[in-house]
Amino acid sequence: METDLPSSLATLAPIARRPLHEAAIDRLRDLIVQGELPPGSRLNERVLAGRLGISRTPLREAFKLLAAEGLVELLPNRGAIVAQLDPKRIGQTLAVMGALEALIGELACKQAPETAIAEIRALHFEMRAAHARRDLAVYFRYNQAIHLKLAEAAGNAVLALTYRQLNANVRRVRYMANLSPERWDAAVREHDAILAALGARDGSRLKALLSDHLAQKTASVLAALAERPAMAAA
Repeated sequence: METDLPSSLATLAPIARRPLHEAAIDRLRDLIVQGELPPGSRLNERVLAGRLGISRTPLREAFKLLAAEGLVELLPNRGAIVAQLDPKRIGQTLAVMGALEALIGELACKQAPETAIAEIRALHFEMRAAHARRDLAVYFRYNQAIHLKLAEAAGNAVLALTYRQLNANVRRVRYMANLSPERWDAAVREHDAILAALGARDGSRLKALLSDHLAQKTASVLAALAERPAMAAA
């Protein structure tokens, strides 16, 4: 039988501190996505624990969760390494994501509340400001926030979850696509058009723009991987 909370607990504030492994995941993910820890790098627990200021227990938990995202490979009795990039799997994943993004665009134009569109517009302005500063790390955070917010705005929880899970597996290569200044500049122009179509609630146009946006990124990423065979999976 449920009872009311004692008065001493009724106003208890939630604990604000995040679990250590979650903070470690964010830091390690950034290091891997931004290439500071390249594919094949051994993840030395002692060094990383010291650098992050945590014990090995939350660090190992972070490794497990990053392995689920495809960023880390756990080797039996040998620790962990940064996962290699598999061009074939990347191409397949991005092809599926392209179809999902097209559906997201179509649904978002029908379902997104004005508040969500306003939030996306604000994120876009911040992303553009980061681009003007040539701050790729900050730009990428806002870019990812825009795509995830669009997925949520589509109003389909299963679609948003599926997209988020797949996106985690290709976050690293999406970042890589912007290492080309020409491709980065083109991506910003594409986002301008995406925002305009969303604001006009033009579902067919947004569907096409999002699909083409990811197709361009896919071509850029696969071309980059072809030029860097050492990064591809054997």
